[in-house]
Formats: sequence, C-alpha cells, structure tokens
Amino acid sequence: MIGKLILATILTGIITGIFITIYELLIVFMTYFIFMGDPLKTIPTLPVWYIYLVPTVAIFLVNYLSSKDSHIREYGINEIAESVSENKMTLKVKTLFLKVLASVLSLSSGFTVGTEGPSAGIGAMIAYQIHKLFKLPKMLIKMMISVGASAGVAAIFISPLTGIAFAIENIAYQFVKQYVTYLILASVISFAIALNFLEPIQFFHSSERVINNDYIIANLIFIPFITSFIYLYLFLKKKILHFIDIGIFKKFHAYRNHIFALLGGSVIGTILLIEPQAAFSGKEMVMMLMNQDEHISIIVIFTIIFLRIVGTTVAIYSNAVGGVFLPLMSIGALVGYVFAELMNLYIFHIEPFYFAAIGASVFMGVIMKLPLTAIILSIETTLDYNVVIAVGVSVVLVEYFSNLYFTIKKNYVNKADKIERTN
Repeated sequence: MIGKLILATILTGIITGIFITIYELLIVFMTYFIFMGDPLKTIPTLPVWYIYLVPTVAIFLVNYLSSKDSHIREYGINEIAESVSENKMTLKVKTLFLKVLASVLSLSSGFTVGTEGPSAGIGAMIAYQIHKLFKLPKMLIKMMISVGASAGVAAIFISPLTGIAFAIENIAYQFVKQYVTYLILASVISFAIALNFLEPIQFFHSSERVINNDYIIANLIFIPFITSFIYLYLFLKKKILHFIDIGIFKKFHAYRNHIFALLGGSVIGTILLIEPQAAFSGKEMVMMLMNQDEHISIIVIFTIIFLRIVGTTVAIYSNAVGGVFLPLMSIGALVGYVFAELMNLYIFHIEPFYFAAIGASVFMGVIMKLPLTAIILSIETTLDYNVVIAVGVSVVLVEYFSNLYFTIKKNYVNKADKIERTN
C-alpha cells in the first residue's frame, strides 16, 4: 500500500505540474490574443466598445459554463474533500477542463482574480482521478485531494513550501503527522516541472539574515496603516455590494447572475480604460513593486488600490472563476509601497520594495486567514529576515485589529457572502 501511495503521489505531482504549466501559459496566450498584444500597451489603442465587450462577453460565457457544471466554481478545498468523501460530489474529468476554460476566460479578459483557487482545484481533481485509477481506500480520498491541492499551489506559485503550508492550513492539518511526506513529494515534483516554464515571484534585494533595526519603528507604524486598508476592502465587500445584492435579490432574483455578470463586465471594462495595471491577476504588479522596476506616483498608486479593491470584489460577485490570493497580494504590495513613499516624504527614508513585500504577504494572510502560508510565502519569495519577521508580527496583530470590527469568513473569501433573503 505504501508503494502504491508513493507512486500515486509522484504521478499526481507530475500531471499537476504539467497541467498548471499549460494553464498559466494558456492564460498568457489568451490575454495577448484577446488584447492583440501586451494589454498594458495595446488597451489605449483599442476601441472603447471593445474594451467593454471583452470582459462582458467573457463573464457571460463563464456564467454559462458554471450553469452547466456548478463544481467549476468550487474553491473551498476542505469543503470539496468533505463532499467527495461523503459521496455528495464527484470530480469529473469534464469538470477539470471546464474549470480551466472558465478560469482562463476570467483571467485573460481582465477580471481581478487569481490563479491559486483554480490551481488548487485542478490539483485536487487530478489527485481524485488518480485515487480512482489506483483504487486506493476511500479513507485516503481527503488525503489525496490535499496532496493535489498542495501540488497545484506549489506549481502556480513555483513555491513548494507555500503549497504545503496552503494545504495544511486549508485541509490537511489533521493529516500532518501521518501524510505530510506525501504533500512534500507532490509539491516538490510539481514545483520542479513548473520552474522550467513559469516565472516565480522573486525579491532581488534580499539581505538574508542581516536585520536592519532602523525599520522597527516603520514596521510598527505600518500595522495600523495596512489595517485601515483591510478595513476599506472589507467595507466595500461586505457593505456596499452586500446592499446591492440584497436589492437585486428582492427585485430581480431570477436574473441575479445575469445582472452581476453585466455589472462585472462594465466595471472591469471601466478599470481597463482608466488604468490597465489595476486589472488582471496582479502577479506582474507584485513583482514590479517588490523589485522596484519602475517608479509609480502616489496618486496613481492610490487609484490602482481603489480600483483593484472594487475590481476584486465585483469579480467575485460576477462569478469570475479564480482565487483572490494574487489580487490580495497585489493590493497589499501597493499599500506597502505607498506607505514607504509617504514615510520617505514626511518622516525618514525606507525602501519601498521592502514594504511592498511585507504588505503583499500580510494583506493576503489576514483576509484569507492563512498566517502560516503568509510567513512561508515571505520566506520563499524574499529570503530576507527583515521581511519575514515583519510579516510574522504584522499578520497576527493586523488580523486581531481587523476582527475587532469585521468577521472574516475563511470559507467564503473567494465567493459572494451568503445573504439572508428577506420577504
């Protein structure tokens, strides 16, 4: 049995690594195809009607695919595992391909969703099929799904430890002692495949084990600063769109998805016209800010932050297929960057790329309730203890301050909140 399980894990890692590589490259190809080149360069030259048409048509197609198979929008890996193990859900090969197609349409058309949700789902589906192929015991279904999810995240982030931490915090915590070796095996294999074809998020300014004590005061000031933006994000998500959703439920319940799809296409089209960098998954934004490839003015940063918060929230309500891991990282990176720029103007000099790296991990870790994953991600992307220590302290304190007013629901972070319908 152990030999069969090891072989199944290796196969899961290989197939997941190949699938995720194809998935990521397909997103890039479709983005360039739809926008006739690099969207950041071509969007200003394209007709306005076309910019609105692309996301609107894409999200209607995604909603159509979701109507044919509701499982393509499943993000909660733990919920998927529970449903499958209790015979409430079957993960079909058809669902796998529809999920890839729906996610590619969402991401390539400009919706501000990430790739980790579909990647974890793709890995879970592959692992489930391999579980069936090897005729493994039913009691191992949940373990195999966690292995697949871990491999999917490891491949898409080209970060094996992040994939392992993600799986442990989402699903496999009860299996850590017994099955963590299989998480490691699948994650490392899928990571090794993806590393040959995809570009990882890297931090080029690492000072490794050298600690700069001058940043302590800045780190303490940063905690309430980023907390305020988390409040802004949660306010927009839970208050404004919550109110809109209730209104739509009352008046146009039968057409809710169509209305939100139309709203989503309109909002994303507007964001593309105002500032293309505020659309899409945000991976390039994170890499640019962390490595300070180009300077962005403070006004433009605040504009992008607001547009990305609105875009991410609307994308979730529009049923775009994708996660929020990368979009949240991009918002956090922007918040960290603008914080450092403001500090440089009014208090003392600090490097913006450091706080972009800190903000990216903290914002994601707090909103998704993944503190361990946030710390591991900061280690793997930066190899810098100035970032790691700041993330470790900030993610705990910021989560505490955020929970004083908001209740962050981990299970629904990638979807619209459940709403009590009123008669």
